[in-house]
Amino acid sequence: MIDFSQKDLQQLQKKGISKDKVINQIQTFKEGIPFVKLVRPAVVSDGIQRFSSEEQQEFVQYFEDNKEKLDLLKFVPASGAASRMFKAMFNFVEAYNPSKEPLSEYIERTGDSAVQQFVEQMLSFPFYELIMDRIEGKASNSDEEAHLFVKEMLMEDGLNYGFYPKGLLPFHKYGSESATPFQEHLKEATLYSAAKNKANLHFTVSEQHEEMFKDEENKVGPKVAESSAIKFAVSYSQQKPSTDTIAVDMEDKPFKNNDGSLLFRPGGHGALIENLNDRNADIIFIKNIDNVVVEKNLEEISNSKKMLAGVLKKVQNTAFTHAKSLEGDNVGQAQVDEIKLFLENELNVRFPETYATSSFEDQCAMLRDRINRPIRVCGMVKNEGEPGGGPFWIQGTDGNTSLQIIESAQVDMSNPDQAALLRNSTHFNPVDLVCGVRNHNGEKYNLLDFVDSKQGFITSKTKEGKELKALELPGLWNGAMAFWNTIFVEVPLVTFNPVKTVNDLLKPSHQP
Repeated sequence: MIDFSQKDLQQLQKKGISKDKVINQIQTFKEGIPFVKLVRPAVVSDGIQRFSSEEQQEFVQYFEDNKEKLDLLKFVPASGAASRMFKAMFNFVEAYNPSKEPLSEYIERTGDSAVQQFVEQMLSFPFYELIMDRIEGKASNSDEEAHLFVKEMLMEDGLNYGFYPKGLLPFHKYGSESATPFQEHLKEATLYSAAKNKANLHFTVSEQHEEMFKDEENKVGPKVAESSAIKFAVSYSQQKPSTDTIAVDMEDKPFKNNDGSLLFRPGGHGALIENLNDRNADIIFIKNIDNVVVEKNLEEISNSKKMLAGVLKKVQNTAFTHAKSLEGDNVGQAQVDEIKLFLENELNVRFPETYATSSFEDQCAMLRDRINRPIRVCGMVKNEGEPGGGPFWIQGTDGNTSLQIIESAQVDMSNPDQAALLRNSTHFNPVDLVCGVRNHNGEKYNLLDFVDSKQGFITSKTKEGKELKALELPGLWNGAMAFWNTIFVEVPLVTFNPVKTVNDLLKPSHQP
């Protein structure tokens, strides 16, 4: 039993975290988190749907025909800081001294290909002219200029991009104007998540950046609204302190800071299931802040999103009809068989072997349980390299098989069979989700009821020179949605354009 001091209990109360929650998390550290058991990769015709151009157009049209009657929302996780984007550049500012060696020698000595690419293509960055104007006349040669350029870009007394959230950096250049991911998301919203001449967007941001996002909204919102004739309703939220997780020492006891307080750490993007749960709409589009494109690709992106929304709306209509039937008294065996087939074929539900020998009432109960769940339609792109998170059939702890998005960290890579299944994945997850979170009566599900708490991650960290273990909550599109009904649909590669390093801005999808 853990002995919490009065000071500990006050800290828990302030954060809104119950004692039981902390005890459960410590128990998770003690037991460890089991690896998921991959059964096979989801592929086209076995877990992933691929539609012809004509079928895609039909789904787009179906969504267009229905959208004016729907509440639509675009949900954008946007708390990512840009510091990771500039990791190589921060290192360059510290490590390189232009007065001591030529840049070419530094690159040859260190093998720093990221800096080489950055310097060779500096002209192509959307902030090139802005920075060059600021450092004009301050450098005596091109090597010094490159160093000054990076310094001006990152440092606090310069543009301070290293402190910025990703969503507010200049990503794209159109003539003399640059556009941030925030602005590009507004443009996207006008094309596929607007109805009745209004677009609702929700951004999850960190507390320190919220005012910056609001300033950007005031600056660019009216421009996009005027050019599109769409009004915007933009809201913001932060990761809740109550979703922070306890850290433990190497003996699984609560880790104490030097001041004697308990150490809590942010729970990762899985904590955002709480923020998503606070939103309410018929259809919610989810996409990361850094995954945007230049305007020439917007139509293709928009059609892909509308296609996914059409798939969701169509399958949801049938699910709602069946859910209503299962509430009545006059449902017969033929209808029950039809509903089971629908769940298997359209929503990828797999039933336990005991289903066949169960009573009629128990079969109906199983069907009710499986049909009354939120639905997610997830875009999947073909693998163009090493798989990250990908679509798999997995076997749950209850023995049931289900479709899930799995990260490599959830797989036992020391097991050659499991590692081989991971490598054989043909598609990966670009975080392109369209979600239905209401039931057939229009009531919103409590999304926290559909989280698999056993799909989190335990990681090793250090604090104040001491080793500790940290707990990440099940990822937003991984374990946090484990018990949703899931459909995977192949989407074009153009829908996946994340900016993980500053040099990603040099890719064609970010160059107008």
